[in-house]
Amino acid sequence: MELGPHLRRIGNDIVAAYLIVTDDGITVIDAGLAGQWRDLQRELQAIGRSLADIRGLIATHGDSDHLGFAERLRRETGTPVYVHAADADRARGGGKPKTAWGSVRLGALLGFLGYTIRKGGMRTRWLTDLVEVQDGAELELPGAPRVISLPGHSPGSIAVYSPVAHAVFVGDALTTRNVLTGVPGPAPAPFTDDPAQALASLERIAGLDAEWVLPGHGAPWHGSPERIVEAVRGAAV
Repeated sequence: MELGPHLRRIGNDIVAAYLIVTDDGITVIDAGLAGQWRDLQRELQAIGRSLADIRGLIATHGDSDHLGFAERLRRETGTPVYVHAADADRARGGGKPKTAWGSVRLGALLGFLGYTIRKGGMRTRWLTDLVEVQDGAELELPGAPRVISLPGHSPGSIAVYSPVAHAVFVGDALTTRNVLTGVPGPAPAPFTDDPAQALASLERIAGLDAEWVLPGHGAPWHGSPERIVEAVRGAAV
């Protein structure tokens, strides 16, 4: 799905991943679910590109629904996978602490679980090799992505800012569709380790010059980061 001249999305409002596309190659942001490997290949074919054009994959954090095809891509193509150092153990399968679920609507939950199962969410291969990154790193990848630490959802949650794509990719730092309730709109994401810290971290993206804010779950936000941060804060009250 094309969002802009340098910006594509794979997946849907339940689970999404993104591509930054340039003449020099492609950077993948998050790896969704294992079965979205085929979605990746179809998207590449649609734009006349191939797996060989991918220069790197950046995971916004180490949870399984953001790493689905990452290890496969790394093994089959040698593509490096970048993860914040604080989430490196989680991305290797070190586990996630139990978190409060909050409100649940049965239909939305079943839809999320059903899609996850159909797309191979139970078949995630944890990373066996990764490149650790830190806050402020400017990676030598297509789209000139910059790492911005957003701890809260996990210790190593990050945003990825690409001025070329006019976009900031936020993983689960916020959501525009709650996977447990199906309620659309900007809000804090469920399954967050430290909700208060996650909310405070959003200040780090509020002033970015971007036209898109792109979460791992929910519709793309076409508007300023400042506006969506204000909306998430309002929803958290």
